[in-house]
Amino acid sequence: LVRRRPDGTLEYAGRNDQQIKIRGHRVETGEIETVLTGHPEIARSVVVLREDTPGTKYLAAYLVPADGAAPDVAGVRAHLAGALPGHMVPAAFVTLDALPLNAAGKLDRAALPAPHFTAEATAYTAPRTETERLLAGVWAEVLGREQVGCDDNFFDLGGDSIISLQVVSRARRAGLALTSRDV
Repeated sequence: LVRRRPDGTLEYAGRNDQQIKIRGHRVETGEIETVLTGHPEIARSVVVLREDTPGTKYLAAYLVPADGAAPDVAGVRAHLAGALPGHMVPAAFVTLDALPLNAAGKLDRAALPAPHFTAEATAYTAPRTETERLLAGVWAEVLGREQVGCDDNFFDLGGDSIISLQVVSRARRAGLALTSRDV
């Protein structure tokens, strides 16, 4: 979308679609939403780019279940991973009774709640060694969490490949030899 300035030059005003850039890739969120609504337990969905912490962008999927369904996040994530490349799988999934609408009846993206990352599949297991305590502390700091257990999954907690670089950098400053591949 552009606008013509009084002097005749064109000024770029932004995109008029839902294409976003994340992890070095251009992504059309509608493609993700199409795969999500293809899941039998999901009636409606919307995917947005969030940046709740400055410099930390991630995809969040908001799901409205089909009648009587209770979508399992792990199953939905696996459904997406089977159809889309990894950079298009959202880091967060939020189930809502209905998507928020504005006065005109259109989706109100600003009214979508911030996701709460939780490690649903595992109970908290406290770090046992000094190295585990150090890494858990780094993860908690980078991911903005109060605590991280040694069985928690970095990506289920909202991590991605870009955030893993921050983990590697902070771990190396603390004296650990770590690579992004290790994360």
